[in-house]
Amino acid sequence: MPSFESIPVHDVGRAFPLETLELEEARAHALIDGATHGVPRTALKALDAVSRRWLAKQDSIHLPEIDAIASRLARPGAYFLSVNYEWGCTCRVAPSPDGKSARLIRVLDWVTHGLGRYVIAARVSGAAGPFVALTWPGYTGVLQAMAPGRFSAALNQAPMRPRIGHFGLDWALNRHRVWRMTHITPAHLLREVFETAPSFSEAKRMLRERPISAPAIFSLAGIKPHETTVIERTETAAHVHDGCNAVANHWQAPGWRGHTRGLDSAGRACQMHAVSTELDPSFAWMKRPILNWNTRLAMIADAAEGRLVARGYEVVGHTAAPATAPLELTV
Repeated sequence: MPSFESIPVHDVGRAFPLETLELEEARAHALIDGATHGVPRTALKALDAVSRRWLAKQDSIHLPEIDAIASRLARPGAYFLSVNYEWGCTCRVAPSPDGKSARLIRVLDWVTHGLGRYVIAARVSGAAGPFVALTWPGYTGVLQAMAPGRFSAALNQAPMRPRIGHFGLDWALNRHRVWRMTHITPAHLLREVFETAPSFSEAKRMLRERPISAPAIFSLAGIKPHETTVIERTETAAHVHDGCNAVANHWQAPGWRGHTRGLDSAGRACQMHAVSTELDPSFAWMKRPILNWNTRLAMIADAAEGRLVARGYEVVGHTAAPATAPLELTV
């Protein structure tokens, strides 16, 4: 059997992006190498300049933090990667097999190599209580996390808004729309929710009501078996689907249209409906189309029990395979 490295677990405070960077700087550089491979240094500097101006325009509370991270890394790309929003995912929210709690199943898909190999678990001491984020050194947002006694949540990329019917041109026009926004990014909103929301109901309210800079899909599971919901968001509107649900990268809301993201979004969501919520570190259910060449992370979390299991994945041939040992964590 192949030998896999364990996912590092670090106890950190509210400045966890900078703290994790200081603890795992080699991983951060390796990840940026993969994310920016083939991109000219001059282009990265230009993207950084635009990204920093945008953060300053929205008066982002995270800008000083990102400045410090960029200074420590001493290479272009830190600002752009902090506001980049180009991932696809598959999630499910449903009760535990015994019906006593709510659970979140999360599979992260992203084209960047290294996200599975270099993932870390940050046990953060937040204002509203501790939470565990599966993240990367120096990353300032939150994509998936579990707050014991409160909730678990994850962020999916939403469909791309259709503008003129051409995917590439629609992408460019939507990027321009994002840069004109002054709202918080979806990943920074999810971070704020984990840092400040004391309960499932308050997390749900924040994810439903707070304006964001780009459309997003949030999956949220509380501590009681009925506390499960998917919140589909545009910048200022929300459509809430309460109860058991599975979501990928297409809209469920009637009348909402857009280009789906990732590989076989409908097929992934359909298959996810049948996945067991058992806290099984073998992830035996990871099969196509949920498992594909973009798959980088799988996680199952139970906030009532304060437990999660996770594993990193990397591309091998035409699909993905495990890149880390399974993580079993109790907070």
